[in-house]
Amino acid sequence: MGNRGMEELIPLINKLQDAFSSIGQSCNLDLPQIAVVGGQSAGKSSVLENFVGRLDFLPRGSGIVTRRPLILQLVNSKAEYAEFLHCKGRKFVDFEEVRLEIEAETDRITGSNKGISPIPINLRVYSPNVLNLTLIDLPGMTKVAVGDQPPDIEHQIRDMLLQFITKESCLILAVTPANTDLANSDALKIAKEVDPQGKGNYVFCFSYFICSH
Repeated sequence: MGNRGMEELIPLINKLQDAFSSIGQSCNLDLPQIAVVGGQSAGKSSVLENFVGRLDFLPRGSGIVTRRPLILQLVNSKAEYAEFLHCKGRKFVDFEEVRLEIEAETDRITGSNKGISPIPINLRVYSPNVLNLTLIDLPGMTKVAVGDQPPDIEHQIRDMLLQFITKESCLILAVTPANTDLANSDALKIAKEVDPQGKGNYVFCFSYFICSH
């Protein structure tokens, strides 16, 4: 498919993702997307913000911050603003408000004590500085439950990640801190589990330095 064909396909993909999310269902169609995976505090937020060209519009903090999948739909546009599926008709021009809304909507479903949920948040960002692209920010992998998290939090997050990254059309962006030995990278381990033959379904990223597989 040529560039023009992809340009026409992406808005349709965005509508399909919104439609599934609005009825509380995951989209089982193999739609092209990039899933960002990594351990807690691995730097996933910084990588995503560099795709958008905006700093600090994603929640940050210690421990598990991303507690629901964030489907981030980037749309090249002359104007710069953001929209949430759950805030129909409202345009966010202040990206600090985008961060606050992500935090509030996360707490609305999961509570404020570190709970998690597979129900996604759909955020669409319009900007002249982005490519038409769909990214998915997934909860950071962890082994120890805190707050209201279930004892099997490690397995729940793993299952949530696999729901997205096992799709053939999904490219996995495995984010690992630059000071971490690749042999100990949980992100790379799960990427290799999905693509054991190294057929090119994943790339890995050290902080801001992206190295393709």
